Order: sequence, then C-alpha cells, then structure tokens
Amino acid sequence: MALITTGKGLIRDLEKYGALGVYVPLEGGFEGRYRRRIRANGYATLNITARGLGDVAAYLTRIHGVRPPHLGKKSTGSGAAVGAVYYVPPILSYQIEQLPPKSKGLVLWIIEGHILSDQEIEYLAALPSMEPKVKVIIERGGDRSFRWTPLEKTLAVAS
Repeated sequence: MALITTGKGLIRDLEKYGALGVYVPLEGGFEGRYRRRIRANGYATLNITARGLGDVAAYLTRIHGVRPPHLGKKSTGSGAAVGAVYYVPPILSYQIEQLPPKSKGLVLWIIEGHILSDQEIEYLAALPSMEPKVKVIIERGGDRSFRWTPLEKTLAVAS
C-alpha cells in the first residue's frame, strides 16, 4: 500500500455498495487516514464499538431503555433492585437530523465488528437501503494491509 492514499477507491465502493467490511492492520493508523478522507469528501462520521451494543436495530433507530451498571448499589424503591431504566433517543436518527445541509450523509464506522452475529451483520448491510443517508463500515478483522470488501461478502467468509 502506498504511504499516501487518496481514499477514492474506498469512497467509490462505499457509495456503490453502501456497506463495507474492512480488514485493518493490527498496529493501527490506516483507519484514521481513511476516516479523514471520508470526512474531506463531505460525509460526517460516527465511530462506535460493537462491544455492548445490544439490539443493534433498537440502539440505532428506535428509542430504547438502558440501565447503567448498578456497581453493587441497590435502589431504595419498590421496583427491581437492578436500578432505573433510562430511555435514550435513537443514536443514528439523531445524528442524521443534525447533519449539516451540504453533507453527503453519515458514515457509521463500527470497530470490533468480528463479535457481531450474522443476523446483526445482515441488518447493518441492509441499513443503507432503508436509510439512504447512512453508509456503514465495519472492521471485521485484521490483515497485513488495509483492505475492504462489500459487507455481504464478509458474511460468506465468516460462516
């Protein structure tokens, strides 16, 4: 791979397929360069981790309840001793509403994507067709060089 990359191939494939699975060198550094190229091309980016994501569809597109860790403390009310449920707005819908007017869209970059199930990957691969302003990049594993492939093809390799 060249030391200086333009990222045009990644952006072209991202716009063509909508969802990509990327394989990054384990020492890191390359993904930051590509994120910078994506932002320079008019996309906003949202970086999240797959760990602790829970129900992906609810977390990204619907209002959902979360419970913070109780850390050994019990609630004093008559309800469950696991703590109160706090309702959080859908993170993806909120980010889309806040996009600048001239933005091309939102790129959802998910790290540690190797822990996601096939069903979650299928949902994320279909997400750009349901929400046209959203593109998805999931880090599916490590490799010696930075490479990408359509997200649907990573399912066949992973199973």
